[in-house]
Amino acid sequence: MRPPLSIKRHRRASMLAGAVLLFSVGSALAMDGSEPSTVAFLGELVALMLVGRLLGEAMQRIGQPSVMGQLIGGILLGPSALGLLWPDLQHAVFPDDKVQKAMVDAISQFGILLLLLLTGMETDLKLARKFGRAAISVSVAGVAIPFACGAALGAFLPASLLPSADKRLIAALFLGTALSISSIKIVAAIVHEMNFTRRDLGQVIISSAIMEDTIGWIIIAIIFTLGQASEVDFFGLAKALVGTAIFLTVSFTIGRPIVFHVIRWTNDNFQTEFPVITAILVIMGAMALVTQLIGVNTVLGAFIAGMLIGQSPILTRHIDEQLRGLIVAFFMPVFFGIAGLNTDLTILKDPHLLLMTFGLIAVASMGKFAGAFVGGEIGGLGRRESLALAFAMNARGSTEVIVASIGLSIGALTQNLFTMIVAMAVATTMAMPPLLRWGLSRIPMSESERERLEREEMDARGFVSSLERLLLAVDHSPNGRFAARLAGLIAGARRLPTTLLPLVEDAKSSKEKEDAAGKAEDASQESGRQAAATDAVTDTVKTAAEDSGRTQREAETPSPADITVREVDTPHEEAVEQEARKGYDLLVIGLEQVRTALGSLSTDVARIASRFDGPQAIVVANGIHLRQPEVTRMRLLVAVNGTAVSRRAAEIAIVIARTLNAPIAVLYVSNAKAGDVGRSYRKFRRREHEQAILKDIVELAGRYGQKIETVVQSDGSVDKVILTEARRRGSDLIVMGVARRPGEGLFFGDTAAAVLERTQSSVLLLST
Repeated sequence: MRPPLSIKRHRRASMLAGAVLLFSVGSALAMDGSEPSTVAFLGELVALMLVGRLLGEAMQRIGQPSVMGQLIGGILLGPSALGLLWPDLQHAVFPDDKVQKAMVDAISQFGILLLLLLTGMETDLKLARKFGRAAISVSVAGVAIPFACGAALGAFLPASLLPSADKRLIAALFLGTALSISSIKIVAAIVHEMNFTRRDLGQVIISSAIMEDTIGWIIIAIIFTLGQASEVDFFGLAKALVGTAIFLTVSFTIGRPIVFHVIRWTNDNFQTEFPVITAILVIMGAMALVTQLIGVNTVLGAFIAGMLIGQSPILTRHIDEQLRGLIVAFFMPVFFGIAGLNTDLTILKDPHLLLMTFGLIAVASMGKFAGAFVGGEIGGLGRRESLALAFAMNARGSTEVIVASIGLSIGALTQNLFTMIVAMAVATTMAMPPLLRWGLSRIPMSESERERLEREEMDARGFVSSLERLLLAVDHSPNGRFAARLAGLIAGARRLPTTLLPLVEDAKSSKEKEDAAGKAEDASQESGRQAAATDAVTDTVKTAAEDSGRTQREAETPSPADITVREVDTPHEEAVEQEARKGYDLLVIGLEQVRTALGSLSTDVARIASRFDGPQAIVVANGIHLRQPEVTRMRLLVAVNGTAVSRRAAEIAIVIARTLNAPIAVLYVSNAKAGDVGRSYRKFRRREHEQAILKDIVELAGRYGQKIETVVQSDGSVDKVILTEARRRGSDLIVMGVARRPGEGLFFGDTAAAVLERTQSSVLLLST
């Protein structure tokens, strides 16, 4: 099928714009002679980003990884294409000057560290542990066999491809490493495209690639140590091995909480823009320097730093996108473009080099295919699964180019051998997607796998499972303590970090009251009472979180709750707004003056709620919860209507009920009219809709191991039905999902207002 004429025009326009810009850059560089290094540096960056982006987009549209477009863009800008067609322009844009090359190489080397940081952040060790047997066998065999093939091939390389006669061993080891590592990014992208990410085989493929990456970067760091010496230094090798073992041990024990603390402290205390990005880059640089000091390459430090940073509980999606945007938009096209520039495909005019390149591609493919296939068989996979796995592992992509670039930079590889390795990386990577698509299409889905996928799909839709951090804004009143208890129950279910804002009486209003009374109370006594009240609220949150954690994980000894208390020295709404900028997924509000005499929500609550952009849980305590805020016995009623927010409210109620071992009823109020006897089709469709809504909630409760009772009522208005059902069941807590209505104040509709005004039960309103 031919592309539409408009798309063709856009493509031609993009190519023409790129050519014009490239010519303009070359002309400007040729005419400028005052600051050649600075101008050339800027011109190179502009050319690499532009061409890399255009070709990356083109490759993406034909089903190939965009990184291959960036690499091919560098090849086209280098001596392989532009150097042949227009050598003057190529030399003008990319002058052969040592100072110029040093400037661009510095960017490229830092780009390597950032790419490994990003790779580490995308590495999920939990996934690798989940499929331990198959992943271990595939990764070990998938590294060992192609590594042996590459090392053996290196032993027979002609001397013309070696940097020097005494570096044959190092060149052979680099070649073996280059042949043994797969590209996790490209493998994961194709698996995701085929909707195989959560399939059993898809997870084995990704976890195997993760383990291969981890093993490969440890190997490359050690080989780098050997490559820096003129001969094999066994003492230096032993030092590197011991240093690597100590570094990994310290990183995954002491280093993990240190990294978490640094990121969280930076996020919570800095007021300038993007402080967490700076903290991440500093952590990466520090760990890279540590590995350099112990005699191992900086790449290992950057990779391990990425793994630790990726597991940080405070690394929000917004921060992750900011860092990823910096790397993908700038450093990736520059690094891979430079790698392409260093690739001179004109050497393949030599029949011997061309034949050896085809031989290298064949050895790399057969070695990787055999290793992954044998590993899959040992790991208990079937023939079809092992075949698809072998296709997946054969993609080298960006990882291969990074390894080859490191080898070239330390003199372990010659320019010709580097070009051959890059050609092999391009060939194997571009062949992988169609082969893997064909292999995965032949894998049937088992019944047990189908059931697991359905459960995981429901988990992915969950609200509590997506929460990362809670903000709790409460005062010292019984209602505030009750809200603190509910927040602790929610946080403990997933060990969520929680920040407490104790909203004590404003200093100004306190002063006014003192003046009116004519007598000021002793400041130290007042401060002591406030501190004691704050400690009581904090203990309420911690106790509830630990109780919830014990219930959710069925552990006898709960993990300590992660509670941070912030001192509030500004108006309450300003304190909430300032803290909310640090990234929270749910705000829980509990104040003494939570509603007016008419039952509507107070202006204090409205002001606080208006300063938080995200889901909010507003707690209104009644009855026993005003006398005993920390009561453990409770009966819950949750009203649902099929909306997303009512489903979220039901999930919150289910989590609370499970922790307290409390009975919970789910009420759906039908809109059926009393006289609506006819119209059987409409009646059937309505019942079908009701059943689908309640079935979804029942399945949701089943995921938490909680039994619920479902009720359908149609007698009267929604608020009257809710109030009647709550009285009949003796419900202590009504949970409702509500949506804020336009206008001044905080109004969630007539139903919520009527329930707040007339109920004797406590209420939790979850709003969007």
